[in-house]
Amino acid sequence: MVQDKTSVPPVPGREPAPEADAPDTADTPADTDSASSSGEGDGVRVKGEGRWVLAARVAAMVAGGLLLYTAFPPLDWWLCAPVGIGLIVAGLYRARPRRAAWLGYLGAAVFLFPALAWVRTIGDDVWVMLVATESVFYAVMAALAALVFRLRLWPLWFGALWVTMEWARGLVPVGGFPWARVAFSQGESLFTSYAALGGAPLVSFAVTLCGALLAHAVLVRPAATAGKAADTAADKAADKAAGKAVNKAVRRAVPVAAALAVPLLTLAIPRPGDEGRSINVGIVQGNVPGRGMHPLGDEPAVVLRNHAEETKRLADAVRAGALPKPDIVVLPENSTDIDPYTSAFARQVIDESVKYVGVPTLVGAVVAIGDEHRATRSLVWDPVSGPGAYYDKQHLVPFGEYTPFKEIVLALWERANLVGRQSVAGTEPGDLKLGPVTIGAVNCYEVAYDDTVRGTVRAGGTPLVVQTNNASYALSNLPPQQLAMSKLRAVEHNRAVVTAATTGISAYVTPDGKVSWQTRELVPDMNVVKVPVRTQETIATKVGELPEWALMLMGAVAVGVAARRGRRGDRMENGS
Repeated sequence: MVQDKTSVPPVPGREPAPEADAPDTADTPADTDSASSSGEGDGVRVKGEGRWVLAARVAAMVAGGLLLYTAFPPLDWWLCAPVGIGLIVAGLYRARPRRAAWLGYLGAAVFLFPALAWVRTIGDDVWVMLVATESVFYAVMAALAALVFRLRLWPLWFGALWVTMEWARGLVPVGGFPWARVAFSQGESLFTSYAALGGAPLVSFAVTLCGALLAHAVLVRPAATAGKAADTAADKAADKAAGKAVNKAVRRAVPVAAALAVPLLTLAIPRPGDEGRSINVGIVQGNVPGRGMHPLGDEPAVVLRNHAEETKRLADAVRAGALPKPDIVVLPENSTDIDPYTSAFARQVIDESVKYVGVPTLVGAVVAIGDEHRATRSLVWDPVSGPGAYYDKQHLVPFGEYTPFKEIVLALWERANLVGRQSVAGTEPGDLKLGPVTIGAVNCYEVAYDDTVRGTVRAGGTPLVVQTNNASYALSNLPPQQLAMSKLRAVEHNRAVVTAATTGISAYVTPDGKVSWQTRELVPDMNVVKVPVRTQETIATKVGELPEWALMLMGAVAVGVAARRGRRGDRMENGS
């Protein structure tokens, strides 16, 4: 028996399928290829999608991934981030969850392969494995997005899901990998100020929301509303056409206006001002002789001597009047390649250079902890009393400073033996008394972690000092990406950021996120910069993780609602 379609009850949460001549329909998407879905943009049911539609999806994902990559340093075309995300949304919109998952994986791989190209220093196999693993998070997010596209206001829910995906990436596996978050493409952009309100997660949300709103304006096709009554068929047709045109223009304009408003709203975000206090900070970049996986070279103590000599050169420039006298001096991570606690020679070289410059100096060292372990340490060295307070790195680099699943990995992968002694993570924030200030010590990889930087600021650290060793990745896209993170952290916490790197990029970033001075790579260099000391906290510093958790909860609720409506709709359509 053939059922009359007019007898089918409407599905809750869905618009009924429009008749061919219906004068009033829900918004319909620009393409009508998808399987059944509900909410705004629904009303068309097609069992499959054509070859050309699938090709268009793939093209959108590839183009979106590439554009998203160009937003990151060293290109820094930040405006490409929302545009790239808009294309990614276009590739996913109204696709079935299974198809959306592999499309999301494809877009992520296209983005991450060039964005994480610096990993190739370790090995192409590691690069491929890392991208393959990280792309899984995007695939899961895309499958969930296929559900929330059924809901009204779906750009909001999509942005929340993106934040959730980036949170998960920063958590697992083996401590997470928060590199290449969308926020880190916005070091100096119209979106940057959102960091002062809700940290990096809110910046990622704002950029993603902007891109999704742009996609909404293109993807969702406004249909006509009924015109006023007309006496003749011609008048009725004319009124219908006029109403459709007006409705279409309005429906297109609203999401475009909202997308433009997202970055402009940052002008209303409150920012603390200058407090009238500053210090002079000496920054030393000593350089190293080696490259790649053997950056320290074969000659022992050469890195130690390079940095000691560059520290003395800074002191000579001060004595000659070429530079102002520093209040403190900052050396990079691994500025000594010999443990000063166990080597009398290393201790003597460091002590002589610190006495020569005459001010408290922050030294980066890898020190022994017992017979089998080590710590990556930021060590305060006083010209009178010698080594004192220290901060041990909390977020360690997997396969670089320690080996996860050690027994299995060492048995299967010979290069894992390059780690040597396993590092032990510190447990305390990096607030260190250094001369006239309490600095906030952040060690290299840690600048990507929200909680570590926030904890150091809350403990009283100002200015922030990022000691880093990028020698293995010199001239890759890692150093500029890391500097972009420092720019975002400066705005997020209203703190100046001083970066000292062994081979570059060493830099000074103002609390407004502007790079005031930076070095070239692979050269010895030094300078003394005047740095403001600020103590006022931003809203982001005060509220901490709350905005991120609120966004993730919003995304989870949206997925739950969409999944429930989908199940109810399926039951109704099946007559159960």
